[in-house]
Amino acid sequence: MTAGRIAVVTDSTAYLPPGLAEELDVTVVPLHVTVGDQTGIEGVEIQPADVAKALSERRGAVSTSRALPSDFAAAFSSTLDGGAAGVVAVLMSGALSGTYESARLAARTHGASVRIVDSRSAAMGLGFAVIAAAEAAAGGLSLDEVYLAAVGTAERTQTLFYVDTLEHLRRGGRIGTAQALLGTALSVKPILTVVGGSIVLREKVRTASRAVARLEDLAVEYAAESTVDVAVHHLAAQEKAALLASHLAERLPSVRRMYTSEVGAAVGAHVGPGVLGVVVSRT
Repeated sequence: MTAGRIAVVTDSTAYLPPGLAEELDVTVVPLHVTVGDQTGIEGVEIQPADVAKALSERRGAVSTSRALPSDFAAAFSSTLDGGAAGVVAVLMSGALSGTYESARLAARTHGASVRIVDSRSAAMGLGFAVIAAAEAAAGGLSLDEVYLAAVGTAERTQTLFYVDTLEHLRRGGRIGTAQALLGTALSVKPILTVVGGSIVLREKVRTASRAVARLEDLAVEYAAESTVDVAVHHLAAQEKAALLASHLAERLPSVRRMYTSEVGAAVGAHVGPGVLGVVVSRT
């Protein structure tokens, strides 16, 4: 951390591309995942493959735990004691996890030197806001300017995803029972989005192949003629994700950067194997 600069903190569900957090000097506070009788740090002790295997084989319960206030308190103190002029913490949706509230509680002891952003999303829906904040901080911008860079990017970002089943989201309380029943009626395939920080059913299609095609169309519609950053996410569906990314690269008029990656264990626990997601951020 460069003394006098604004520090950026996020949680482990941002799923930044490998090495980018270190490159941008972003501090990542981890969530924890439990698979059966084993609990560990996502991405370190519990990997996406562990979650995918457990859910596919129905081998024991899979659950997640928010990052604790003490985890954020340690991160905030470390950066401020290291010479940071302030901290902007950009976090996953407060409607999806208690992680946001943990950060708010930890920030109280630091007053105005710590600002908290609810990205109202997760994965690269959060990650693009983190990148914007980190780049603003690297440019020497003020605490308010770094905060607004994150907020503005989050507001210009849309997250869309397809899941094989809504059962994992229902069990984890991330989608209502009524929506889950509606989404699985007549064996339709659901396309979901994030609105106001909550997961909602966007559309229903008849087959998995049509769902992926519609996911692609919706991403292109949202991008319109804008220059965009794009992320394609998956869990245990690497080939499908690569094909989707290839199609988007051909159809989108102006892509600044594109990432393809597997979602981590914490989000994977709630969406299940086979998920395909597209995050589009207008620049």
